[in-house]
Amino acid sequence: MASVTYDHVWKKFGDVEVLKDIQLAINDKEFLVLVGPSGCGKSTALRCLAGLEEVTSGEILIGDRVVNDISPKDRDIAMVFQSYALYPHMTVFDNMAFGLKLRKTPKEEINRRVNEAAATLGLERLLQRKPRELSGGQRQRVALGRAIVRNPQVFLLDEPLSNLDAKLRVQTRSEISKLHQRLQTTFIYVTHDQVEAMTMADRIAVMYKGIIQQLDTPQNLYNRPDNLFVAGFIGSPAMNFFNAKIKVEEGNVYVVTDSFTVQIPDDRKDTYAPYDGKEIIFGIRPENVHNPEFCPPGIKTSEIEAVVDVIELMGNEIFLYCMTGDTQFVARVDPRSHYSIHDKVKLVFNMEAFHIFDSSDDKENPKAVR
Repeated sequence: MASVTYDHVWKKFGDVEVLKDIQLAINDKEFLVLVGPSGCGKSTALRCLAGLEEVTSGEILIGDRVVNDISPKDRDIAMVFQSYALYPHMTVFDNMAFGLKLRKTPKEEINRRVNEAAATLGLERLLQRKPRELSGGQRQRVALGRAIVRNPQVFLLDEPLSNLDAKLRVQTRSEISKLHQRLQTTFIYVTHDQVEAMTMADRIAVMYKGIIQQLDTPQNLYNRPDNLFVAGFIGSPAMNFFNAKIKVEEGNVYVVTDSFTVQIPDDRKDTYAPYDGKEIIFGIRPENVHNPEFCPPGIKTSEIEAVVDVIELMGNEIFLYCMTGDTQFVARVDPRSHYSIHDKVKLVFNMEAFHIFDSSDDKENPKAVR
């Protein structure tokens, strides 16, 4: 078992900087997820660790060993790809045993490891089948089993669930989490799906344009995003954003947009009063926008008016897509609510759970104000 360290790692393809000064310490036995949109550099970071790409500068360490110049087969890692990459002419057993045979592992040891991995993954009855006789989920488990039998120090998983249907993704996601708990090995998992990241990770590194924007636990990322990108990327539906200004008047602090004004509670106004007159972005998550009739008791609220644009009935909740001025936002309201398209409605914001980002300096990715 081992920790993993990226020490000021850069990766360039020609003049294009794909990874920019990555500094990341992954603890032994940790489940760390690299998450971000396509092209952010997360898979490249994984491939550099695996030895499939050379770093332009900086060092990558597995444990205390710098692995920059060590060949992939000697790094003691195992990688599971988005494509299953199984040999179609081999049985499940032979696919799982192939890497061990290449290393001239004794036959008895191969049988023991493959049978143990098959039992862990529920593949005991499938060992003599060929890949074409398996479902997508079973093939993905075989790919995982091929990695498990090697007993690596680090597991690398590059979007392993992307080829599965929605129900199977949820099931396999749970299996991978249980597998990590059983094996007690370092897992580094790459995905663009923030739901996968939130449900599986001990910590999440959110990447954008080759830079780690924030490294934190799932709950802290959700509750205390460092900047606008992290706030908008983590959470489904995404956080609502409104262009606004801070206004201080008679000792009170307000957020003023083109279509509504809300008052900041007294216990938080000192944080935002220095931004009087500045352009900011006001953020609030859909679950903190309520139907006043079913608003949770005891919270501080501010009321706004909006027009219902789209209604999504989800059974246990309702998503209202509303317009206020020229801005669309989403409210996740109580399922007992009754609305119709084009209704003019009153909604309330939970003013104990809003976010403000200072757009006066950085227009592209403003930092959170705390």
